[in-house]
Amino acid sequence: MHGCDLCAGCRAALPWSPRACPRCALPLAQSGDCVDCATTASPLDAVHAAFAYAFPLDVLLPRLKFHADFAAGRVLAGCLAERFAALPRPEALLPLPLHRSRLRQRGYDQALELARPLARALGVPLRTDLLQRRRATVAQTRLDADARRRNLQGAFAVCTHVPLPAHVVLFDDVMTTGATLHAAAAALRAAGVARVEAWVCARVA
Repeated sequence: MHGCDLCAGCRAALPWSPRACPRCALPLAQSGDCVDCATTASPLDAVHAAFAYAFPLDVLLPRLKFHADFAAGRVLAGCLAERFAALPRPEALLPLPLHRSRLRQRGYDQALELARPLARALGVPLRTDLLQRRRATVAQTRLDADARRRNLQGAFAVCTHVPLPAHVVLFDDVMTTGATLHAAAAALRAAGVARVEAWVCARVA
C-alpha cells in the first residue's frame, strides 16, 4: 500500500507525468525546455505536474471539481504528496483561489481541497490570505490561449499588508495553457515575490 491509498498495480497504472519541460510541465521526448519556454519569458520559475491529464485523472478530477467527490480528492492528494515529496520546500503553498461568486455557486474550492492535505503531508505552510481573485472571469474551457490570457488580465490581487514569502508555490488541479497560473504568478512577482513555482495535479498535453 502506498501513500495514495492504492494497491501497487493501480498505482503503477496511473498516468504519472513523464519527462517534461521544467518550465511548463509539457511532456517531451527528451530533456530540456520546450520550444515555447525556450523563446518566451515566463513569470513561473518552474512547473511540476504529478500526472498527465488522461484516464482515470480525466474522470477523478471532474468528479472532485463538479460533483464534490472528496474521496477521489483524498486519493489524489496522497498521490501528490508522494510525487512532490522530493521537491524543494517553498515557504508557502498557495492554492489558486476561486472568485467569491464561483465559490458560492460551487460551495467549495477544489484546488484548496487538494492543497490542504498536500501542505499538511509535506509540512509546508498553506496560505489562503496572500492571493485573491478580485474579478469574476468567464469559464476558460472553450477559450483559446489568447482569449484565456485576455480573460485573466487583472484577475488576481496580492495582499501586501503582510510580509510576503520569498519563495511560493502556486497549486492548481489542472494546467491547460497555463494562462491562469501565469496571471497569478505575474501578480505575485509584481508584488515582490522572488521565486514563484507551480505544482499541478495534472497537465493537459
